Amino acid sequence: MSRKFTDKKLLFATHNAGKLEEMQELFAPYDVQVVGAAEMNLEEPEETESTFIGNARIKAVAAVKATGLPALSDDFGIEVDGLDGAPGVYTADWAETPNGRDFVMAMTKTHTLLQERNAPHPRTARFCATMVLAWPDGHEEIFEGKAEGTLVWPMRGALGHGYDPMFQPAGHDVTFAEMTHEAKNEISHRADAFKKLIAGCFG
Repeated sequence: MSRKFTDKKLLFATHNAGKLEEMQELFAPYDVQVVGAAEMNLEEPEETESTFIGNARIKAVAAVKATGLPALSDDFGIEVDGLDGAPGVYTADWAETPNGRDFVMAMTKTHTLLQERNAPHPRTARFCATMVLAWPDGHEEIFEGKAEGTLVWPMRGALGHGYDPMFQPAGHDVTFAEMTHEAKNEISHRADAFKKLIAGCFG
């Protein structure tokens, strides 16, 4: 049985203003004030784990310790079956350049590696999202979401971000980057994890 969330304030451990705004909108019906890591002047902890749960937990626990507030964090990435599950937790790392993240470079690298391996079609993959909700007394709740699909090439669509232009979700003939924000949010890995979080702790 998940613990119900009864506080009025929740720290979302992200420095990404777009993600914070999205989370504030999602929590609007639940009478919870959501604040971000940037306005609390928190540093970003180093993500040293090899699993989504491990890295999400690092961020949540660090935020709780720094502020004394209950904290929610997430970690997500894409697992490509033809690459033995890579890039996985290193999804963002594959896009790192000296001038910021370049996901076109990361997607091109992914496609090139699949070609070099002669990976069979359909090239299945899934987006994974893990959310960890941590309380000051050490209690944690963990929720995992997934979106199954296949990789397409060339990339398609200008909406979305990250690997969205090469990911076609199962049961659809368009990529995440060709979908409206609203349509993607109905079926995304983050939506899956969030629905489980709400049902477990806010329902």
